Amino acid sequence: MFVKLLFSLVLILVFYGDPLAAQKKKETLLSEKVTQMMEWASKRSVIRMNGEKFRRFVKAPPRNYSVVIMFTALQPQRQCGVCRQADEEFQVLANSWRYSSAFTNKVFFASVDFDEGSDVFQMLNMNSAPTFLHFPSKGKPRRSDSYELQVRGFAAEQLARWVADRTDLHIRVIRPPNYVGPLLLGFLLAVIGGLAYLRRHNLEFLFNKNVWAFSALSFVLIMTSGQMWNHIRGPPYAHKNPNTGQVSYIHGSSQAQFVAETHIVLLFNAAVTMGMVLLCEAATSDMDIGKRKIMCVAGIGLVMLFFSWLLSIFRAKYHGYPYSFLMS
Repeated sequence: MFVKLLFSLVLILVFYGDPLAAQKKKETLLSEKVTQMMEWASKRSVIRMNGEKFRRFVKAPPRNYSVVIMFTALQPQRQCGVCRQADEEFQVLANSWRYSSAFTNKVFFASVDFDEGSDVFQMLNMNSAPTFLHFPSKGKPRRSDSYELQVRGFAAEQLARWVADRTDLHIRVIRPPNYVGPLLLGFLLAVIGGLAYLRRHNLEFLFNKNVWAFSALSFVLIMTSGQMWNHIRGPPYAHKNPNTGQVSYIHGSSQAQFVAETHIVLLFNAAVTMGMVLLCEAATSDMDIGKRKIMCVAGIGLVMLFFSWLLSIFRAKYHGYPYSFLMS
C-alpha cells in the first residue's frame, strides 16, 4: 500500500510538478512584468506596445494590474486626424495619472498603433480607430470595458470618468497651461478699447440697436448650435469609415454629434434667420417695390431651402421622424 502511495506521489510530481515551485515561478514572472511596466511608465506615461508586448504583458497571465489601451493609427499615410486629437487627450489623462501623488502600479496606460501592431487589431477583430479598451487585472474584458467614443467623445475628463467606473481609480485631469484663450481675449478687449478710444468723441454706435441685435443674434446662434456640448464632451470633428473611406459630418444618433455638425447647423440657422430678416425688411422697408420683391423672393428661398435641410438633419438623427419639407 505504501509503495502505491509513493508511486502515486512520484507520478504527481512528474506530471504536475512542485506546487510551491510553480507558485514561486508565477510570482517571479509577475514581479518581472510589473517591474518592466513600471520602467516603461517612468519613461513614457503612455506605453507603446506592439504585438509581442501586448501578448506578453496584457493577454498572457499572470497579471495583477489593469491596462487601458488606445488603439490608434497615427502614421501620416493613415490620414486619421481624429486619432491625433484623441492621442493628445489620452496623453493628458496618462500624464495626470503618472505624475499624481496617487500613482500606483495597479493601472497602466498604453497604445497600440495599427502600423506597429496590426496583428493585435486582427486578434481583437478591430477595424476602426481610435478605440479605447480596458483590460482588467482579472478575467477578460466585458462590454463595459469598451469606451463609447461616438457617444462620450474623447476629452480627457470623459475618459477619466470611464476609467473611474472600470477601476475605481479617480484621476484629477491636469492640463498644461494654455495661454491662447487669454491672449485672444486680451487682444479682443484691446481692439474694442482702441476703437472706443478713437471714437471717444462719438460713441453713438454703442447705442445702435442694430449692433446689439446682431451681437445678441450671433450669441444665440452659437449657443443653440451645440458649441457648449462640444466644449464639454470633446467629440471628433467628423468620422471617416476605415473600410469605405466615406466621411460623415452628421452623427447618426440623437445622443451624440460631431463638431462639423454644429458648424453646419449654425450656418443653416443663420441662413433661415437671414431669410426671415429679408422678409421683414421687404414688408416694412421704404425701398421701391422692385427691390422689395427681390428681397421677398430671396427670403422665401432661404427659409424654404435651409429649413428643409435642417429637417433632413433632424430626420437623420431621430429615425422615424415622419415630417419633411421639400426634401426627404
